[in-house]
Amino acid sequence: MQSLLDQTYPQLAETLAKEGEKSFRASQIFNWLYQKRVAGVEEMSNLSQGLQNKLSQSFTLKREKPQKAQQAKDGTIKFLTPLADGLQIETVILRHGDHNTVCLSTQVGCGMGCRFCLTAKMGLKRDLTPGEIVAQVLNAYDLLPPGEKIRNLVYMGMGEPFHNYERVIHSLMIFTDPQGFAFSWRRITVSTSGLIPEIIQFGKDQRAKANLAISLNGVTEEARQQIMPITKKHSLTKLIQACEAYPAEKRERITFEYVLLQGVTDSLRDAKALVKLLSRAKAKVNLIPFNPHSGLEFAAPTPARVKEFQEYLLNHGLPATLRSPRGQGISAACGQLAAQRKKENETEAV
Repeated sequence: MQSLLDQTYPQLAETLAKEGEKSFRASQIFNWLYQKRVAGVEEMSNLSQGLQNKLSQSFTLKREKPQKAQQAKDGTIKFLTPLADGLQIETVILRHGDHNTVCLSTQVGCGMGCRFCLTAKMGLKRDLTPGEIVAQVLNAYDLLPPGEKIRNLVYMGMGEPFHNYERVIHSLMIFTDPQGFAFSWRRITVSTSGLIPEIIQFGKDQRAKANLAISLNGVTEEARQQIMPITKKHSLTKLIQACEAYPAEKRERITFEYVLLQGVTDSLRDAKALVKLLSRAKAKVNLIPFNPHSGLEFAAPTPARVKEFQEYLLNHGLPATLRSPRGQGISAACGQLAAQRKKENETEAV
């Protein structure tokens, strides 16, 4: 049975119209799902019993609950959710004091094979449905203290979002729909390792919009191929051309995520090449010092090298922010998600 959380607003409105229901019923249902966040159709008290029965016969509202949640010293929460087929995903809540950001997974595992990412070690198991993506935010609300809000969403968890393009678009439609969560698209970022046809399609797609981020991490074809196998199919040259042609709005910039790997991507020569590479794109750079893990072969750069790299970019007109390590103590930092548990029934309270 299909999940009610898989339905975009237009899909739900069309389904209800076929059943002879008034159009405003879709608004009511979306409000119950994403504003009041009810657990069952029977809680939708302003719907007739007949409509409740129709919904129950056609859809399920069941969502799997987190079985393991951990909180780091910096407040970051990572939770693991088992899926209906026995697979599992991890989601991260980044807490910033006055607001929260949820880092969403879009696949179980990942098929991109990036050598600096622990998720790649899993391989790709399957795509997530729109409802499984959306449920991560509902589960995040369940784990946060009452009254705390989620302001930002980043598609930067497990998986390559554009490898699951249509379902990601559908989840964006649900997140940004004014009848539902009503997130501003400016508060949502979708990160891709560089699937060029999907980047072009995303720039033209009228169904949903979000900020675009590119996981770059190399400044030459050879350097990027060494750590990101996708470069063999989608060249760095064509990727940058697609980004230069991307229809960004006046104040909008593409974020280029750049992982600093000691002795691999962190030299001053790399910084100079990065400035030149992005000179014609509406770009800003998010520098990410590598998050070490025993399952990966790389090392983190020194703080002095990170500072030198960032200062070079800033001094040469390229906006560059430094991503602070978050959730390292619970393997929740960038590139550390792997959805693995020591024991099948292990749980840990937040």
